[in-house]
Amino acid sequence: MSSPGPDQQPAVAAPPRGARRLRLLSANIQAGSSTRGYHDYVARSWSHVLPAGNKRGSLDLIAQLAGQYDIVGLNESDPGSLRSGFTNQTHYLAQRGGFDYWSHQPNRRVGGVASSANGLLSKLEPREVIDHSLPGRISGRGVLMARFGDGDAGLVIAVAHLSLGATSRASQLGFIAELLQDHPHAVLMGDFNCPVERPEMQALFRTTRLQPPACVVPTFPSWRPQRAIDHILISDGLACSDTCAMPAAMSDHLALSLELDVPEEALS
Repeated sequence: MSSPGPDQQPAVAAPPRGARRLRLLSANIQAGSSTRGYHDYVARSWSHVLPAGNKRGSLDLIAQLAGQYDIVGLNESDPGSLRSGFTNQTHYLAQRGGFDYWSHQPNRRVGGVASSANGLLSKLEPREVIDHSLPGRISGRGVLMARFGDGDAGLVIAVAHLSLGATSRASQLGFIAELLQDHPHAVLMGDFNCPVERPEMQALFRTTRLQPPACVVPTFPSWRPQRAIDHILISDGLACSDTCAMPAAMSDHLALSLELDVPEEALS
């Protein structure tokens, strides 16, 4: 069999009969701030609390990327504080990226002048979106859950940003496991702040139908990716392909994407 020529694209397999293919993206956008190396955490620390720098330009680049996907989960999206110029970044990305449906979950506040949120952008209409606060030693973490389709067999998308500490992460993942354990068509995406090999992650896999990713892709730091701490986890009732990482403007995390084959009944 001959290989595709330079002007030909390789054939893309169609989704299985009775399934719909969705493109998913998970991105920690660092509120539109720019980080090009560890030195920027100190040299550009002002950009995390002040409305300076080219945040709007970064958001436009992220919107161009996000617009290529059907469902996008966001972490560290500013819901409208001083540092974003009082712009709800999730809403801005929805408008610029062509998403009819969006939701955000404000959680952590930074020094009274900045705020951070989980966000969801969708070209499909969710049946419901629910905010849950997550447990932890320090409050301010949450999981945003959207349900598509009816009943327990409907597709559930959960977006979370977990704690740095292992003890808090374990309690947060335990809470999320209770929410997702009965769902055969579930997706959990976001910044987990840990690799899948961690014991708290293994507990998640034991108590839900979520599966370890077949392909682990480093996402942090974005300028020299060495750690796989951003994940899109899917349940055993779903199938995925083409997992890859790409820059989300100048965030310190790479964005993570995959293609998901979802049974039609999970969306209707």
